[in-house]
Amino acid sequence: MAHTDEEWMQQALALADRAEREHDEVPVAAIVVGPDGALLAEGFNRNIGECDPSAHAEIVAMREAGRKLGNHRLLGCTLYVTLEPCAMCAMAMVHARVARVVFGARDPKTGAAGSVFDLLEDPRHNHRVAVQGGVLGEEAGARLTAYFRRKRGKPQPGNAG
Repeated sequence: MAHTDEEWMQQALALADRAEREHDEVPVAAIVVGPDGALLAEGFNRNIGECDPSAHAEIVAMREAGRKLGNHRLLGCTLYVTLEPCAMCAMAMVHARVARVVFGARDPKTGAAGSVFDLLEDPRHNHRVAVQGGVLGEEAGARLTAYFRRKRGKPQPGNAG
């Protein structure tokens, strides 16, 4: 049975929750699904814990997928990520030849899949990645907002304080 985009995004959101709960990382997660529709790899932000600015969820998941495939090309793969990719992650997807990216929340500050930049579908690149944005975006965005409010000590909406 093939999963829907929403089902894969739910799985990514659960992984993002785990990243925050178990590792105190920003709750962003990514899943790579192979051309056959099966889960190939997953990853969540590890840049804080690993002191590695490149350890974004998408990069972590693509590294694992490449190892499993024995190839730096992720041909025919779909990458699901809870937050719109940044420029670094978007260009890694172009270089890896990812077929499609599906993301949750839009990133109005650094989003490179249409919000600030449109790197994935830019015709100047030798490969374009199909983009589907906003899948469970409100849910993904709410998690990120709550995380940063907790980190900054701001009260949650509807809570006294």
